[in-house]
Amino acid sequence: MDYRKAGVDINAGDEAVERIKGLARSTFRPEVLQDLGGFGGLFAPNLKRISNPVLVAGCDGVGTKLKIAFAVNRHDTIGIDCVAMCVNDLLVQGAEPLFFLDYLAVGKLEPTQVEEIISGVAEGCRQSGCALLGGETAEMPGFYPPGEYDLAGFAVGIVDRAKIVDGSAIREGDQIIGLASSGLHSNGYSLVRRVLLEDSNLKITDFQAAFGLTLAEELLKPTTIYVRPVLDLLRHCRVNGMAHITGGGLIGNLPRILPRGLSALLHADTWPVPSVFRLIADLGAVSSDEMFRVFNMGIGYVLVIPEDEAIDAVKHFTGFGQKAYLIGKVINGDKQVIIN
Repeated sequence: MDYRKAGVDINAGDEAVERIKGLARSTFRPEVLQDLGGFGGLFAPNLKRISNPVLVAGCDGVGTKLKIAFAVNRHDTIGIDCVAMCVNDLLVQGAEPLFFLDYLAVGKLEPTQVEEIISGVAEGCRQSGCALLGGETAEMPGFYPPGEYDLAGFAVGIVDRAKIVDGSAIREGDQIIGLASSGLHSNGYSLVRRVLLEDSNLKITDFQAAFGLTLAEELLKPTTIYVRPVLDLLRHCRVNGMAHITGGGLIGNLPRILPRGLSALLHADTWPVPSVFRLIADLGAVSSDEMFRVFNMGIGYVLVIPEDEAIDAVKHFTGFGQKAYLIGKVINGDKQVIIN
């Protein structure tokens, strides 16, 4: 008896590490002090450029969107989702992501699959400007079915204490800007799979004219990373509050940043709702209230900006190639989101 016969292949693990070292190096910032392979990642932040630095940390996963990747054996985008879910959360407080770590647990370690997964993680790190500083790949025989895995991520960012965005500056009359999502992002997939794949019996590989893609291609679109255009905006525009629209949708996430005595009034006709949401609502007879409570409905990130700077902010995002819409305003109320 040996470890390999028990289900853990150390040689395959070593091969996987060698395959992903180059991917990690492609994300390194000057502050990274060593290559992969140490017991911990070393990162020396340049604190001289920030007068009163505050670290911001977050972690997240991809959820049951992974089931779509398993179904079509495609794993190169799921890592982007993992990074996006973490760095977009850091961004809400005005933080620049510095580094990212991943945790990948598999039933049986296949080096080529690991490389494909981590290629997506590295791409997400490059998009957000943070270093893939390290991580863990755990082979756990008997814990996951063949070909399946779980993926989680952990990110650390930095912000000047005086520049933290926490929503406390939001005032009545502020304008609400919505940044377009790429689609479902990484939320609501338990409902998606139930409606589309189980109850409606759609085939994951079927072409859908409404999207111009197969169902799998639509469902695997990676979460948009908003870091670069938002950080650039923060350098020259007042931003009173921001929200990452994840689980809970606009209805659940916007109140998290609203001060007491204020609500958000949104106009649903001010942005296009991607076809995938309409398909889910129609086939599942899902109410509009439930759709807005579960999904982002086409808006993946929200900024609350003083009225006199809102138009310029929209133009800023257009210059970055990021679709942005004036979707509402802040009104008196009790931390509610009203959609009409």
